[in-house]
Amino acid sequence: MNRRNFLQTSGLGLAAVLTEFPGFAADLADQKLRVGLIGSGWYGKIDLLRLIQVAPVEVVSLCDVDKKMLAEAADIVAQRQLSKKTPRTYNDYRDMLKEKDLDLVLIGTPDHWHALPMIAAVQAGAHVYVQKPIGVDVVECQAMLAAARKHQRVVQVGTQRRSTPHLFEARELIREGRLGRIGLVETYCYGRRGLSNPPDEAPPENLDYEMWTGPAPMRPFNRTLHPGSWRNYMEYGNGTIGDMGIHMIDMVRWMMDLGWPKRISSTGGNYFHKEGKPNISDMQNATFDYGDLQVTWQHRHFGETPDPKYWWGANFYGEKATLKASVFRFDFVPLDGGTPIQREWNDPKAKYPVDSDKFPEDKTEKRIEYHVAPAIREHMKDLVQCIANRGRPRADIAEGSTSTAMCVLANLSLQLQRSLAWDEAKGRVTGDEEANRLLARPYRAPWQHPTPDKV
Repeated sequence: MNRRNFLQTSGLGLAAVLTEFPGFAADLADQKLRVGLIGSGWYGKIDLLRLIQVAPVEVVSLCDVDKKMLAEAADIVAQRQLSKKTPRTYNDYRDMLKEKDLDLVLIGTPDHWHALPMIAAVQAGAHVYVQKPIGVDVVECQAMLAAARKHQRVVQVGTQRRSTPHLFEARELIREGRLGRIGLVETYCYGRRGLSNPPDEAPPENLDYEMWTGPAPMRPFNRTLHPGSWRNYMEYGNGTIGDMGIHMIDMVRWMMDLGWPKRISSTGGNYFHKEGKPNISDMQNATFDYGDLQVTWQHRHFGETPDPKYWWGANFYGEKATLKASVFRFDFVPLDGGTPIQREWNDPKAKYPVDSDKFPEDKTEKRIEYHVAPAIREHMKDLVQCIANRGRPRADIAEGSTSTAMCVLANLSLQLQRSLAWDEAKGRVTGDEEANRLLARPYRAPWQHPTPDKV
């Protein structure tokens, strides 16, 4: 992809911008999309506030099962959006969607609550931005993709590495053949975590814990579940590979135009932290076999980080060069002694500079990931443009479905202690009925698991 094409497709190079609002593209100014948010916690607000920065939307509805979190989000949105109006608030996303007056719905809930609201939103006629991973099992992913296509809605997934400016430059190095043939890509995340044994207690009065749990298994509440640390429990997600791994695995697929691997295998377990209540693996190795290319994942929550600059990222090993890439930077090192290339996420030498200087409010926003904000803005621009022209966004639901399901299948391989061969056409594991029975998790009553044929 050359610079001109990047600028045209990313939203960075649109012909003009509105004078008063430097992030707004002029050709989007007449699209006053009515927006709703389901899940108004940490990343729900981050995503929504980035959208407000780059498109003249009207946020009319917010939904959350935590009354305190919901009220705080409503106040922030009223301060930040152009109309200064306070959105309507809801406890149940189904009540919000019954209005059928939303053009776009953002979903920032815990992972186990992605599938049902996303499907309901497209059924109600809305386009969707859904956080990664899109689901917690393979059938959820398949049903979400089927729903988007059946109802002809645009669905963008929050895998915003596909919209990260410095990673566009890194991707070009691969596409230009600067690495030569690539035989191995290592993806990884390293970080220490301590034991956690919080006492069980009654949920806070502001939280509807029954609704928060939803289709997941009911377990006693403790203060690590909400907000945020639910990621440490397999009941609500897919562990570190489903949280951090999907970003890097999806990034590699995007950079190299990869589809489904032929075979997936994984080993690991919860070795050093099993005395604590969190039940995700603290170490995992996975291999995604593409035949003449191997893509691996490793996470480890103990011991030393091999490269302190790259505690989370991907290493591409080619005939001619090595490329290390992360959210924060990339390093390109030729093997023949040529000139290396190094870029920070906000490098003034970058081919595609970030827009952070246009949005000073980023510097004071609570819990913002400042270095990620430019990528989310580009992701939102891409989404809004695709809604206008009914195109497929950069992180289309089909791409999110594949990357999510790869992580899910790696966990199933770990659970079953054997490798799994994937049949892309049939959407099933080849010759392994036990594995196929695990492609859909049981739902807690009265919630019904979605299937591709009933969306």
